[in-house]
Amino acid sequence: MLRYDELKEKQKDFLAVTGLRLEEFECLLPSFEKCFELSIKPKPKIGKKKKRRAAGGGRKGNLPSSSDKLLFILSYQKTAQLQTLQGLQFGLSQPQANYWIHRLVPVLQQSLSDLGMKPERAGKNVASLIEAGEGGANLSLDATERTLNRPVDGRKQAEKYSGKKKTHTDKNLLLVNENTGKVVYLSPTAEGKKHEREISR
Repeated sequence: MLRYDELKEKQKDFLAVTGLRLEEFECLLPSFEKCFELSIKPKPKIGKKKKRRAAGGGRKGNLPSSSDKLLFILSYQKTAQLQTLQGLQFGLSQPQANYWIHRLVPVLQQSLSDLGMKPERAGKNVASLIEAGEGGANLSLDATERTLNRPVDGRKQAEKYSGKKKTHTDKNLLLVNENTGKVVYLSPTAEGKKHEREISR
């Protein structure tokens, strides 16, 4: 199973799993912990039953620490693999993996937003971004495709089919500042059938 305490000792493997270097991960972790704590909703008090155990007691899950939770959601965001496979890597069942994915994606998005690391989603605002011009004008445009399960509906099959990849995909355009390596723009998601030129309009 993947565990932060073990994986952090293997720098290349850590980068391959998360897409971040260890120092970048550790910069993101405090914000992620804060956003996770804020996302916990207090349980409604029904009556005044006496507690039988101390707070924090009971069985520990397979994602016990904030660093393990962040490792889990970063690895999922990087690979976008089946939930069953994602769960197997962390000792979780598919329903547990589903729960944690839906629980942690908003937390990760909020923590990246708080750090000013979320890419711009509106193309018209890119020209005014400080991040886009940092270190001089040196921007690179590329497209990324993620494979999907074959849609059941015939019309959706045709829309999602990428002739280039010979499978069904979703596609985004990325604008990256080559000086800093930061993604400054992420286009709206488009069907695999759509050409990059059409997305960029």
